[in-house]
Amino acid sequence: MPPNQAKMPPKLAYLVTEDWYFLSHRLPMARAAQAAGFEVHVLTRIGEGRARIEADGFVAHGLDWVRKETGAGQLIQTVRQLRGFLQEIQPQVLHNIALKPALIGGLAVRGLRGLAVINNINGLGSAYLSGGAAGWLKRQALGRGLGLLLNRPRTLSVVQNPEDFTALAAFGVAQHRLRLIAGSGVDTDRLRPGPEPQGPVTVAYVGRLLADKGLRSLIAAHRLLRARGLAIELLLAGTPDPENPTSIPIAEIEGWAGEPGITWLGHVTDTASVWARSHIAVLPSRREGLPLSLLEASACGRPMIATDVPGCREIVVHGETGLLVPLDEPAFLADAIEQLAGDVALRQRFGTAARMRAETVFSTKIVQAQIAALYLELLRG
Repeated sequence: MPPNQAKMPPKLAYLVTEDWYFLSHRLPMARAAQAAGFEVHVLTRIGEGRARIEADGFVAHGLDWVRKETGAGQLIQTVRQLRGFLQEIQPQVLHNIALKPALIGGLAVRGLRGLAVINNINGLGSAYLSGGAAGWLKRQALGRGLGLLLNRPRTLSVVQNPEDFTALAAFGVAQHRLRLIAGSGVDTDRLRPGPEPQGPVTVAYVGRLLADKGLRSLIAAHRLLRARGLAIELLLAGTPDPENPTSIPIAEIEGWAGEPGITWLGHVTDTASVWARSHIAVLPSRREGLPLSLLEASACGRPMIATDVPGCREIVVHGETGLLVPLDEPAFLADAIEQLAGDVALRQRFGTAARMRAETVFSTKIVQAQIAALYLELLRG
């Protein structure tokens, strides 16, 4: 190997669906990789985030793809485009963020020698939640594809909760290729606890406005609380996601915003400002990988209410950092909100414990060290 080539830094490429998702979920990790000596490339659909990506010294590459289901022709085109970028960049490590990049990336790297792969499986997608015969067929196809692609040599896959670990193992992914790591972490230095706001008790939801997030159950619970004479406010921070099959129509959301006690904030970049306005964080989701909204709420010292489903129960420890409720049960959700709304001491106890758990289990420092160790493990072969 020529001397000048030996001194070149190893290259790490992140494959992400959207530039905004990279910036909101993976920016600290990419900075840590850069500090560890990697030349960082970001392959994603470029929207408004190119300048912010390049400001950190990363190299941005625009992909022409969409997240919603597409035909075989679009799939082949995306795989070819990605493969072309990989042949040009020649990274030592490809880090696929989320399920679709893991599948697309797994197809694109076939036959490329010397390329190690990490897959972050941040939940198993809407196909895993679909019912009926169509849902069963989707899960069978998903399982077969993952079983083939994730067992590639020099490939490790990271899951965020024990249920997803078990599901991938059942799909045939070798357990020695799986790692359980708590998401992308949460910046406990930037996000700090603050006092509760003045005024009526306020519950906040932060995230995409999807049916799979349990938004309709949350609205029904809020209506029940209002019918009980409780003047509890509800903040909704987020926007629909038209490329997700469970995205809620904008007209329905605008209708909610017209109801008493409901405020729709739209997209909020500084989520800490939402938690500063709220007393309680809520996420009635049907299934998660490890939800960033609850991680950030816990770092801000807010008590939480969530459904007792994979991903949520890893953050919300029932009776310690918050309350868990059954899925799609608005009455139970309303009862939990009423319980916390009427007990300041319980909110404070849960919030303090949530902050401590964020610092000791979920902080970016802990997670970054675990991911960096995987990079080095793969580089060593």
